[in-house]
Amino acid sequence: MGYYFALAQIGLEMVAPIVFGFLIDYYFGWLPWFTVACAVVGLVGVMVHLILMVQQHDAEERRKPPGGVP
Repeated sequence: MGYYFALAQIGLEMVAPIVFGFLIDYYFGWLPWFTVACAVVGLVGVMVHLILMVQQHDAEERRKPPGGVP
């Protein structure tokens, strides 16, 4: 179940900066600059998070004994 929460968090990490950037742009009238900047920051954040998740998963797989029995 934790795996699904992590995937949902990744989706939220991509959408939240875009929404935040759009709201700031709309308030100050800067469209689309802050939205684009926040989208790039969100994309970089998601990539870092995915890389960390894969590294953690690989480390857990290496700790398992041979044969796949925990």
